[in-house]
Amino acid sequence: MSLVWIILGLMLLVIGGEFLVRSSVALSFKLSISKMVIGMTVVSFATSAPELLVSLNAALNESPAIAINNVIGSNIANIGLVLGITAIVSSIAVDKSFYKLNWPVMMMFSIALYYFLNNDNQLSPIEGGTLFIALIVFLIVLIRSAKKDTSTEAIDENLAIVSNFKISTWLLIGAAALYFGSEWLVEGAKDLARTLEVSEAVIAATVIAIGTSVPELAASVIAAVKKEKALSLGNLIGSNIFNIGSVLGLTSIVKTIPVTDVSILEHDIFWMLAFAAVLILLIFIPKRFQISRYKGLLLVAAYGTFIFLAFKSQA
Repeated sequence: MSLVWIILGLMLLVIGGEFLVRSSVALSFKLSISKMVIGMTVVSFATSAPELLVSLNAALNESPAIAINNVIGSNIANIGLVLGITAIVSSIAVDKSFYKLNWPVMMMFSIALYYFLNNDNQLSPIEGGTLFIALIVFLIVLIRSAKKDTSTEAIDENLAIVSNFKISTWLLIGAAALYFGSEWLVEGAKDLARTLEVSEAVIAATVIAIGTSVPELAASVIAAVKKEKALSLGNLIGSNIFNIGSVLGLTSIVKTIPVTDVSILEHDIFWMLAFAAVLILLIFIPKRFQISRYKGLLLVAAYGTFIFLAFKSQA
């Protein structure tokens, strides 16, 4: 029965995330926000909504390991699984802004998260607030730097003519689906962990993380197929930054998140740091500014190794 709740929860999260993206983009057009800003802020935040609801729900229901590893696992999945599969579908060209701004910021957020958790085995409201404020600063810098760029993101312009009633309906459907999806997913994950006799942290880093990364996978693969390759990479990097800054930042502001599973600080977070760090090598070696198909295969293989070792450690 736990698998049923997990599958239903994931389905609702995907549906809720899709409706939230549509309504948010449509509302942004109503407010005369540029396509560029919508792509960098609204879409990234909306695709992180499933992680936010799951982590917040888990923290409030005394499952801190799920709250933390949902984000850590999602960040690993975004690079190892989503970016890997996207590159296999179509090699990805890398813009110079990747290593000048986006990648360094992602590494700083990742290292900051490790420091905060390792320092006192918890993520406090002050630390969460620091992460969230840093996210706001990053967005301001990102928007200002983007004004110099004449390119636009692949945002569906048809959403500019959507009625207010439809936007409101989409928002309500998205919010309801995300709420119930997160409830069912967390309860199903806790039950599955008991059934398989593994920790909630392992389930969060694997099953839940893959499920909540589905929106990023869909957006990135579609962007790659449409040859919007820079967007597919930017979406993932943006999502990883949002996951730490907004998901864990906002969740810990509401309630302190303690580290209750040693595997989080002994294994999982180092995998997240390693996947983030290896990206800079992939874009320079051997062919510069390109993540080719075989590099995508390497990422997927590395992700498979992470999943295998995560479950093996519980055996």
